[in-house]
Amino acid sequence: MAAELRNPKPFLMDLTGRPVIVKLKWGMEYKGMLQAVDGYMNLLLSDTEEFIDGNSTGILKEILIRCNNVLYLREVKSD
Repeated sequence: MAAELRNPKPFLMDLTGRPVIVKLKWGMEYKGMLQAVDGYMNLLLSDTEEFIDGNSTGILKEILIRCNNVLYLREVKSD
């Protein structure tokens, strides 16, 4: 299955209010609710869980992720 190409700003706006996983360039992953995206594509997540090397390191209330640190972002699909 090929990935669908989309403009990033509408893609991020569509994901607002939904659960996402954000992987950083440094290997950490954050799973939480995407609350807001600004014009620079910085991300605000709430009820976030941090993962390092696949292991949960804890729950964070809110985090702000600067756009230049993001490797990828994807929606969490419910089964």
